Amino acid sequence: MPYRADRMGHGGRAGRGGPMLTAAFALLTLAVVAGTVLGFLHLRETGAAHPPVAAGLAHGAVGAIGLALLFPIALGPPRGAAEGAAVFGPVSAWLLAAALAAGMGVLLRRRHGSGVTMAIHVGIAITGYTVLLAWYLVG
Repeated sequence: MPYRADRMGHGGRAGRGGPMLTAAFALLTLAVVAGTVLGFLHLRETGAAHPPVAAGLAHGAVGAIGLALLFPIALGPPRGAAEGAAVFGPVSAWLLAAALAAGMGVLLRRRHGSGVTMAIHVGIAITGYTVLLAWYLVG
């Protein structure tokens, strides 16, 4: 199928959802990258200092802002129905909201061993971001 600007939107990115979806996707991608860096810093050798709380709070704030931009689009008019992906938006939004809640649990359990809570946070976040990526790309 030849490239059609009206179907693909801005330079091949998601068409329906426009700049708000693109901003949400960019912010959530930034949160994923920051979370990956924080995870690697956390997994350093035993005895190394954990990442600063401010870095985790910034990671959560960026994710929360991205999620706030995503929810109105994900729960709005269906997008990706022709590709069989209409449910991907709401599913990704709710999964990422659950990841945000688990991330708050990581913060609350920071001093008492947050490994299991962090694993739950990471698993939910990876799943939510993967579903979001699929939904973003089919639009």
